[in-house]
Amino acid sequence: MDLNTVLEVRDARQRAPWRSGDAWLGGGTYLFSEPQPHLRRLLDLSRMGWEPLRRQPDGSLEIAATCTIAQLSRFARAHQDIPAAPLFEQCCRAFLASFKIWNMATVGGNLCNALPAGPMISLTAALDGSVLLQAQDGTRRRTRVTDFITGAGRKDLAEGELLRSVTLPARALAGRTAFRQASLYGLGRSGALVIGTLDPLDGSLAVTLTAATVRPFRFWFPAPPGAAELRDTIERTLADGDWFDDIHGLPAWRRHMALRLSEEIRRELAGEARR
Repeated sequence: MDLNTVLEVRDARQRAPWRSGDAWLGGGTYLFSEPQPHLRRLLDLSRMGWEPLRRQPDGSLEIAATCTIAQLSRFARAHQDIPAAPLFEQCCRAFLASFKIWNMATVGGNLCNALPAGPMISLTAALDGSVLLQAQDGTRRRTRVTDFITGAGRKDLAEGELLRSVTLPARALAGRTAFRQASLYGLGRSGALVIGTLDPLDGSLAVTLTAATVRPFRFWFPAPPGAAELRDTIERTLADGDWFDDIHGLPAWRRHMALRLSEEIRRELAGEARR
């Protein structure tokens, strides 16, 4: 879609004072999908030269905000030595994306849209990821993905602040994972997406709910819980307003599917823990 209110597209490497009507341009798959009448200038990040994915000396993985879904998928297929690598591809495929989206949509854009069904939110929240944010004055801060997304379409991002990267810790990458997704339609948007991770060192289990909820919820247990404990923990934590409600699923259905998929994951990973 043409954005006929935009008067200028500036290379983001050319620093300029932030002003009302500015927006960061990553892949643009959301930005150009609907009218944006409040925008006057786009700051293009495509030439920043950020390495899409970089293994750190401590074994963690830094994913640049401009990393595309295609680049993330290729990395996962090339690094099958990483136990959590299959989860990368499962979340990439949760987009059900066209060729254009697959090759242009970015990890950072998906996080900053903060949509409940954002699969990059699901991936990075489940793997205990943290985002690096940079303000206009150059100062940086880091916050966990589960804290960065504060609601449906809402995130902890100040005016002019930039999401630079997301980092996944080495310990999370070494864990066993389980993935479940449900939709009202065969090729529809996720109505519930649940991911489980089993820590390889201490046997702790984390279950992360997304798509069914307005923001990601990550539940951590020092050991795989029983079915009743898992269900009670989820139901005690989530209020009625935490279940998402839109055309892709009513809250009651989303709650039912999230609880059902969580139990499936508990059984799968609890079996792994006993081996």
